[in-house]
Amino acid sequence: MLFWILVAVLTAVVAAILLYPLLRGAKAAENSRAGEAAVYRDQLRELDRDLNGGLITAEEADYARAEIGRRLIAVSADEPVQIPKAAGHHRFTEAFVLLLLPALGLCLYLATGRPGLPSQPLEARLENPGDDVALLIAKAERHLAQNPDDGRGWDVLAPIYFRTMRANDAQAAYRNAIRLLGPSPIRLDGLAETLMAVSDGVVTEEARRVLEQSLTLEPNNPRARFYIALSMEQAGRPDEARQAFEALAKQSPADAPWLPLVNEHIAMNGGPPANPGANSAASGAAATPGAPARPGNPTQEDVAAAENMSAGDRQQMIRGMVESLDAKLSQDPKNFEGWMRLVRSYAVLNDKDRAAGALRRGLAAFPPPGEQGRQLLALARELGISTEGSTE
Repeated sequence: MLFWILVAVLTAVVAAILLYPLLRGAKAAENSRAGEAAVYRDQLRELDRDLNGGLITAEEADYARAEIGRRLIAVSADEPVQIPKAAGHHRFTEAFVLLLLPALGLCLYLATGRPGLPSQPLEARLENPGDDVALLIAKAERHLAQNPDDGRGWDVLAPIYFRTMRANDAQAAYRNAIRLLGPSPIRLDGLAETLMAVSDGVVTEEARRVLEQSLTLEPNNPRARFYIALSMEQAGRPDEARQAFEALAKQSPADAPWLPLVNEHIAMNGGPPANPGANSAASGAAATPGAPARPGNPTQEDVAAAENMSAGDRQQMIRGMVESLDAKLSQDPKNFEGWMRLVRSYAVLNDKDRAAGALRRGLAAFPPPGEQGRQLLALARELGISTEGSTE
């Protein structure tokens, strides 16, 4: 019952606000002629004062008095054109505001609303958050505020913070999880990535130490090895970076999703694309001969040809592969990994305009509100690509 009383009160308030200009306008129209007549009478009195004071001659006074009198007569004569119209032309609008508008709103609410649904305060929503990520995070935060030593809670919350672009909160959560549960490759890699996110993609000295600690626990950790190689590249040590990327590529399987990116960095540091799976081939883990390559990846023939190319020809071959990937994505835009690879490839080739164009096209296929769209934007920020106009 209280709900319907509030609805009625709000409807009345809105109707009054909408009707006030109409009613006020009609009253002003009715009083406009009376105001004009009062002005002319004041002018006649002022004219008499000027004549008595010798400011004007009698002839001038007679002429002015005749003109003012003519205007006063015109105002007071109730000529048909001067009669203010009744507010009849507003009656339909008033009826619409008072009757039709509330009725339409009520019908719309009864069709789409749920008047019988009980209120659900924050406490009740936290008990049953459903798929609402914000409520899930709020519920976890409330739990951890009451139980700050729950390491598993911090461990679960840290990557969620990172995916929702809350890098500082993710960093604190990873540190708490490591402090309470101990270091692990996944936690250490996550902490390193948050440190890099805070520093705009730069592998800082602290991030490098965290990654080296991760490698002591898992020497073949590809993520940690990639970021350490990247730190060498950022530090201006291309030879060491190339060797580190080549070692990572040789230990990677042929269909590893990170392999195209590794090859891009190898090329950027002056080396040919590595032969993937070289180490795993000896143990029977190499890719099946004749298996089709993933779109945008170098084939075995490309790798063999690149070994005998000059640096310029090798760069031209890489650009050709990138343009081939671009053409494939134009035909099949629902390839998220392809867009990530294309944006990064253009950035590696120092073609920021095409990288920004690829970002916009990728976001058209994967809008920013979605998880994949947010990953594209995060990649653009990491690579220093402008996102202006891409989030609209």
